[in-house]
Amino acid sequence: LAKTAAKAAGAVEAWFVDKEGLVTEGASTNAWIVDQAGVLRTRDIGANILRGITRAHVLRLAEELQLRVEEGPFSVADAKAAKEAFITAASAYVTPITAIDGAPVGDGRPGAVTLRLRSLYVQQAEAEAV
Repeated sequence: LAKTAAKAAGAVEAWFVDKEGLVTEGASTNAWIVDQAGVLRTRDIGANILRGITRAHVLRLAEELQLRVEEGPFSVADAKAAKEAFITAASAYVTPITAIDGAPVGDGRPGAVTLRLRSLYVQQAEAEAV
């Protein structure tokens, strides 16, 4: 239902928010941001979020790229103030999010970290395909 409502509102995905106002995950994806300090952030799995295979793969890619990663909560305000945002899922790979609630994320275009992770993810997926 959340995904249907998001599409009806012109959005790609809906992000769920817990009672403390912190983003948990998407309707069928994992939520990520690159904050103003350049830290890649996604919710920790201890919060009972989807333990996505794509999420785990992106965490490994981030480690290979020596990106600073923090698994923990972030608010909607944090996401709106981020340099970049994206979602991950087996069906979405690494998909840039350029606006949240109609407000642009960063400069309103896919960011360099997101595009690099997407490119590497697709390259590795193609190389490992049977």
